[in-house]
Amino acid sequence: MTTIATRAGTASAPAELTADRITKSLLGYGVLAGPVYVTASLVQGALRDGFDLSRHAWSQLAVGDGGWVQVVNLVATGLMVLAFAVGLRRALATGPGARWAPALIGVFGLSMVVAGIFPVDAGGGFPAGAVAPEVMSTSALIHFAAGGVGFPCLAAGLLVLARRLAREGFARHALAARVIAPLFLASFAAMASGAAGVGVFAAAVVAVFALIAALAVHRYRQMPNTCG
Repeated sequence: MTTIATRAGTASAPAELTADRITKSLLGYGVLAGPVYVTASLVQGALRDGFDLSRHAWSQLAVGDGGWVQVVNLVATGLMVLAFAVGLRRALATGPGARWAPALIGVFGLSMVVAGIFPVDAGGGFPAGAVAPEVMSTSALIHFAAGGVGFPCLAAGLLVLARRLAREGFARHALAARVIAPLFLASFAAMASGAAGVGVFAAAVVAVFALIAALAVHRYRQMPNTCG
């Protein structure tokens, strides 16, 4: 195992102080993204008439009256993931995964923004009584294409980061990424194919955002002290 030195336990030099503070602030968005997205989705799911958390995907909350709330939720969460990716790139700086892990995670963030701007079609009884159109709209096609690109990129980015973590000697963080990333992607494939319900994918979404938050906190702690 090759151990890569981190800057944990040090203090930022005066010339680096502002840059390191910005990096840590950007990493903080990785902690916020998941709770914001999950909480907003669950609250809407409980309040919107006709929405069934066991049958309807959270992305369907972007249609109908009040759909703008989920649009904002998706776009805001995507921007927070992008900010985290920028912070991760700055924190990793050089070495294995320094470019690809943040870039791939950033693509996922961008895909959430696109998915928010282009919502799915109504259907499956939501909004109340809605029936899916015979031909999928262009907006829905773009929405699903965004997920089809973004979800694999997120899984790949987390696996690339896991390799870096393992080399740094953080075996538990690496293992968590290596377990959750493929399970997240498998749950998406299972939902898309009809082999599993939306509940399975929703659980995987919660797990992957919890992982992102944990990795953001971990990388934050590897940064030098910026209190001076």
